[in-house]
Amino acid sequence: MVIEWLEFRVPADQRERYVQLDEEIWTPALRRYPGFLSKETWLDPTDAELVSLMIRWRSREEWKAISETDLTAIEVQFDQALGVAYTLENAREFQVRRFPVGPRAD
Repeated sequence: MVIEWLEFRVPADQRERYVQLDEEIWTPALRRYPGFLSKETWLDPTDAELVSLMIRWRSREEWKAISETDLTAIEVQFDQALGVAYTLENAREFQVRRFPVGPRAD
């Protein structure tokens, strides 16, 4: 599994609208692609302008197979609906490694 981590800076008075439109536009669009597993939106209680998105993908290959044309079209739709400027502050990628957890051997 791979995590796509995105942090956006959004005007504080538009944050809730940003979150709602993201759920209405981006999330359904991503669900159409193989490999999409889930998405969470995280809001920082100490920074009213920060919106963090954690998107889980089955594999990096499936995630990166989405065409730039498709991503641009979704972004244009989202930007037009939102109608205010925002910035991408951070974009990161994490590989999830799972190791068995069991009782401690003393």
